[in-house]
Amino acid sequence: MSRRVDSEILQRTYEENKEEFESEEFKDVFARFNALRKELQSASSTSLTYLEGIPESEKGETEWKQLMKPFIEANDTWLTAPWLVTEFYVYRRLMQALAYWDPASAGYKYDPFAKQKKAGLTSSVASAEPMFTKLPTLPKTKEGVTLAAAFALWGNKMDLSLWPADAANSNVDVFTDILASASENLLHDDSDTLGDHCDKLRAKGGGNVDIIVDNAGFELVTDLALAQHLVESGVAKCVTFQLKSHPTFVSDALEKDLVETVEYYAALDASKFPAAQVAGSKMKEYLADGRWKCHEDNFWVQPFAMWEMTEPLRTDMKERCDLAFVKGDANYRRLLGDRTWDLTAPFQDVVGAYFPCPVCALRTLKAELGCGMDADQVERAKSLDDSWMVNGRFGVVQFGTGA
Repeated sequence: MSRRVDSEILQRTYEENKEEFESEEFKDVFARFNALRKELQSASSTSLTYLEGIPESEKGETEWKQLMKPFIEANDTWLTAPWLVTEFYVYRRLMQALAYWDPASAGYKYDPFAKQKKAGLTSSVASAEPMFTKLPTLPKTKEGVTLAAAFALWGNKMDLSLWPADAANSNVDVFTDILASASENLLHDDSDTLGDHCDKLRAKGGGNVDIIVDNAGFELVTDLALAQHLVESGVAKCVTFQLKSHPTFVSDALEKDLVETVEYYAALDASKFPAAQVAGSKMKEYLADGRWKCHEDNFWVQPFAMWEMTEPLRTDMKERCDLAFVKGDANYRRLLGDRTWDLTAPFQDVVGAYFPCPVCALRTLKAELGCGMDADQVERAKSLDDSWMVNGRFGVVQFGTGA
């Protein structure tokens, strides 16, 4: 915690915001920021404390007290409390140092990671252009949804060289090799089940689909590409992006990041990036006419297990949502309650049995936990790569029916 969060993340945050932090305007913010860093430098002996007044909502304060109570009563330190808890907690403490919700503070709604996100956005276009060139050629079938999901899962690891030159007029069978390539490193693949479910939504005129977003930058762009295909193929009449309510984990996406991404792509030079610019214009239209919606919620910046989803979010997803895509490693850890499960325990039993709506997890493995993997594929991964659980080489597409 001390080394990675303080020496790496917060040090880089200081360096990228040095001009602002060392200004007279940010004097109080910078003092609180340095106090947090000092606390982390003695993480092994510093006990966790309740968050002081949480100005964004009484509900948020109650939820954080509920979250922290068992660890504070146990006199846990930064190092003895569960990693997932302290990881979310430190970013909430950073917001406290900024006085993020105080209109009188220089840190009001200030995103200390904005420069990193902007760099990720500008560098995303070169990888996104070939993806958006292919996107309109996807068939409006289960195979098309599977490929759009593969874009969102693998990003620029997708092998586009296999794409047929005249894909828009090609038989669905020509996509078989592309799908096979995309699934080569999947340790479980529920793409067929996902496709069948999406066919049912299409048949009824489209459903309400949520994407629980992870990172800004190119990963967010692939989520937008998935959302574009869901709308254009008739699977979704509305896509809702579930987003963080304050800056978290450096690169995690807020509503402002999604809107900025859409605006940036819509304003691209069409002579240099024609497909990406057209996609950006469509995205802007979807946001304007309500086919795309953004929803920020405090639940996405808290370490609750997903089976502890707070209200009114849980009821909303249960009553409104026909399918939710879950992206990102922290979100996946929360699906599993950050607990160690048998790697072959069925995803339906672990997640699908409690989640408030049908759910599809798109995950590249970056943490040493999981479920629902095929035993033979696990053994194959072990034989190929000692770091198979943490380096993002392998992934899963997992579907659950919901409770």
